[in-house]
Amino acid sequence: MTNENTHNALPKISVIILNWNGKEDTLECLASVKQLDYSNYKIVLVDNGSVDDSVDAILTQHPDITVLQTGVNLGYAGGNNVGIRWALKQGTDYILLLNNDTIVAADLLSAFVNAANQLPTGSVLGAKIYFYDKPDILWFAGGRWQVNNNKFEHIGGGQLDNSGFNKITQVDYVTGCALFVDSETLKEVGFLDEEFFLYFEETDWCYRARAKGHTCYVIPNAKLWHKASSSSGGAYSPQVKYFMTRNKLLWAKKHLPYSIRMSLHRESFQILRCIILPSWVWSDADLPVVKKILWCSSDWLKTINRNIANPINKSSLLGLLDYYLGRFGNCPEYIRSLRNQK
Repeated sequence: MTNENTHNALPKISVIILNWNGKEDTLECLASVKQLDYSNYKIVLVDNGSVDDSVDAILTQHPDITVLQTGVNLGYAGGNNVGIRWALKQGTDYILLLNNDTIVAADLLSAFVNAANQLPTGSVLGAKIYFYDKPDILWFAGGRWQVNNNKFEHIGGGQLDNSGFNKITQVDYVTGCALFVDSETLKEVGFLDEEFFLYFEETDWCYRARAKGHTCYVIPNAKLWHKASSSSGGAYSPQVKYFMTRNKLLWAKKHLPYSIRMSLHRESFQILRCIILPSWVWSDADLPVVKKILWCSSDWLKTINRNIANPINKSSLLGLLDYYLGRFGNCPEYIRSLRNQK
């Protein structure tokens, strides 16, 4: 069989990479994707309204790829949906959503296709992901909901990779950092929910897929390395805190039973209480709470001002407020300005 025939016999894959003012990360990612040993794939770069010179630099170095420009920041969900719609119209067989702050192993697509041929049709596949700056340490080997703690965990997160992570594993969700799925399943489940904008949208999508009978797996032979949260300022930035606070409750509203949702709301109000009512309000059992508040009102107000001045606390409070007011999509510009505050 000739190389051309071999190429045409392989499933057609669209690798969708989203860029938003991430020129250096994106160029490094594209360079690694260009080294893939799988021949029948096409790179679809979606630029989410970048205001740097990302697009010019990308087109100069990679004139052969497809670049779609949204003209505005549509978030992870909206930007990827632009790429997904384009790829489906081209008749692609599989789609890989890939973060721009990653570099990939050369056999990434081969590993995904081989696994897809072994697993039930319509399976949702994710990669084994390492930290970019700690290449032997796992960032993600699957997502699992911890019932007792009301939160998700990254299986293997922070651990040195070992043989215990070498089996194909069924998980609750796979991260959108690298999500591989066939086109028919995407059409059945639908697009990413753009209300999330950023974070939890892939978790929501995986749970919607599971509700339709599909299963999520992590494929250990599919490997990549991730610069965690680089586009949003780091894992503990105000922007990340805002979206995580708001979107966890939105995800729970869509997928968890009432009793668990109520426990999440109680946890949210615990955050509010810790900011508004300092611990000393509750520490002295000899005085009624009202009397303590009145007695120490000056110190109380100073503590509240100090707590609210903290950018992370501000982001948490606004995330809660926007959830309860039903304000979704992008975060307020004010939240982005907190990124540079100490």
